[in-house]
Amino acid sequence: MSTQSEADGRLDPSLAALMSERRQLINLAYRLLGSLADAEDVVQETYARWYAMSRQRQEAIDSPGAWLAKVAGRICLDLLRSARARRERYVGEWIPEPLPDRTEWIDERPDGIAFDPADRVTLDESVNMAFLVVLESMTPAERVAFVLHDVFRYSFAEVAEIVGRTPAACRQLASSARRRIRASQAPAAPAAHQAGIVREFKQAWEAKDIDALIGLLDPDATAIADGGGVVSALLRPVEGGEQIARYLVDIAGKAATLTLLERTVNAQPGLVAQQDGVTVAVFAFDVAGDRIKHIWAVRNPEKLRPWTAG
Repeated sequence: MSTQSEADGRLDPSLAALMSERRQLINLAYRLLGSLADAEDVVQETYARWYAMSRQRQEAIDSPGAWLAKVAGRICLDLLRSARARRERYVGEWIPEPLPDRTEWIDERPDGIAFDPADRVTLDESVNMAFLVVLESMTPAERVAFVLHDVFRYSFAEVAEIVGRTPAACRQLASSARRRIRASQAPAAPAAHQAGIVREFKQAWEAKDIDALIGLLDPDATAIADGGGVVSALLRPVEGGEQIARYLVDIAGKAATLTLLERTVNAQPGLVAQQDGVTVAVFAFDVAGDRIKHIWAVRNPEKLRPWTAG
């Protein structure tokens, strides 16, 4: 798509303003869906709907950015409603798609297509894995109302237009979601402290030191792993620090060529497992105090695109 301004070496100002919304839309859709692939599809569909309109209809819209956000929010809401049924049929636990630090992003997909820099999600506390997992427990309307209002600061009047409910109802939805967040999350440990715990965990796992692993895991810790394609899923969570430690040591004994790397996962310290230089799993952690409470192991190849070179 080109304009006369582009032919003269200048980007049409109206087009530039429209495309500048892409990063915001990607950030919004990822937090709503927990999937970068789905977020990309939502943004593509949003822009397709914009360009399907006549120029007259486009020019009648006072704020194209607000229109794009409204449409993207509605598409996400529809996807969340259908996703509940899809994820109930998902083999094993469904885990949100993990994201690397911006400096560690693989710039090429396995199919040879380069990632657009605008597709890189801004990483903050609203994308850490524990937060996204709590969002997964919400109803679609709760999740949309909460993310739009509490994370992206949309007014409840704007949220109401997207969700299709009254502003008062959207306020209640966000309040209910807020209670879920407070009930499920302990105060976050400083990043440096978390990194130290994850590093000790890595060293204990590499050494197959069961006692050290047990000491780093909360007695009531939970480990969840997904799968996909040729990768089999862990059909149910492993519960209990000792059980998780023994499970990890068993994995280490069977995968002698596995290499563990310390990496940032969704803005928090995590680990990446590689075999022959290929990323096969990404681990995210929930650290409370000096113990690990939750481990999420993402092994579905479709969710590892930003981590895997072609």
